[in-house]
Amino acid sequence: MPHHDRRSLSRLGGVILVGQSIVTMALTACAARPPAEVSSTVASAAPLVPGQEEGDFTIRDVRFASGEAIPELRLHYTTLGKPHKGTNGAVDNAVLLLHGTTGRGRQFLTESFRSVLFGAGQPLDTSKYYVIMPDNVGAGQSSKPSESLHGRFPHYAYADIVELQHRLVTEKLGIARLRLLLGTSMGGMHTWLWAEKYPDMMDAAVPIACEPTRILGRNLLWRRMIVEATKGDPKYDQGEYTAQPKAFLAMMPLFYMMTDNPAHLQQTIPSIEKATSFIHPENGFGDRSAPLDANNVVYALDASRDYDPEPDLTKIKTKVLAINFADDELNAVSLGNLARLVPRVPGARFVIVPASERTRGHMTQLLASVWQEHLSELLHELK
Repeated sequence: MPHHDRRSLSRLGGVILVGQSIVTMALTACAARPPAEVSSTVASAAPLVPGQEEGDFTIRDVRFASGEAIPELRLHYTTLGKPHKGTNGAVDNAVLLLHGTTGRGRQFLTESFRSVLFGAGQPLDTSKYYVIMPDNVGAGQSSKPSESLHGRFPHYAYADIVELQHRLVTEKLGIARLRLLLGTSMGGMHTWLWAEKYPDMMDAAVPIACEPTRILGRNLLWRRMIVEATKGDPKYDQGEYTAQPKAFLAMMPLFYMMTDNPAHLQQTIPSIEKATSFIHPENGFGDRSAPLDANNVVYALDASRDYDPEPDLTKIKTKVLAINFADDELNAVSLGNLARLVPRVPGARFVIVPASERTRGHMTQLLASVWQEHLSELLHELK
């Protein structure tokens, strides 16, 4: 801290408090890693959490901020638990979880999430909360470029994604207020946008592994490198390729170099053979179970072009807890963005988890045991 900083500073139980910010000094151990609409809800074929259900929300005549339109758009979603109605007849236990770039709602059902979040006595105990996990447009089982339209799919942006999420919650599920909104990476950025656009619609917001400002510098550069290299490959053919473009396959390891941390990559790739295996497309890149599609990735990375919550941070009314990681190369702590911006939001605070052998850089977002204690504290404050 600069010597001229006059904000109050105190120490409480291993935590440094600086104004409205919080810097964690100890790390919890983590586990291994109005248009017409038609809708349907079906039980999941292979539920991983009791009460898990899946459904589709199909919206007709959707127009995007770009001016493009699509006659029908499908949003897939997964829910856990049951909605509870308070004395006023409104649902009072809804939690919205928003996934990251190239992810899907079911990412929150992986072992690293469900083992510490949804069980009895855990932060998002599904006997108490109604948890909603949408697949964003362009991802999962929702409408996406790879299905049929390819490069003719509407060029959606973050504002479009947030509006569609809001329509799912309000029109399909009939929820007027969220108990909690939590997002990781891109989902965290959407969380900031939600808190600004719908300031009276949630009790608390937890953006994880992101910053409330435009994407610039290194974070912007690697995105554009992948997009421009992929689109510049003649085999891309304006999105009408018959096999994944080689430029796309060659650039995708950059995605994982930027989102993992050096220490973990040092262990994961100790030889030329391991490096070759890691990037080979038939192996799905690292830990992924299936290869990614070039159009879907290009659209997802380009969608962040309109992201800039910084000017409207003072519009936020809800309680905010932002969580970032000290070894996250996409959101470098050294830039000081959280310390500069979070105090603009009344009552907001942030946590920076220090690097350790347990963290995975940006991908620590997926290790809920690292940050679930902070979520628990926030939820306790809401009672």
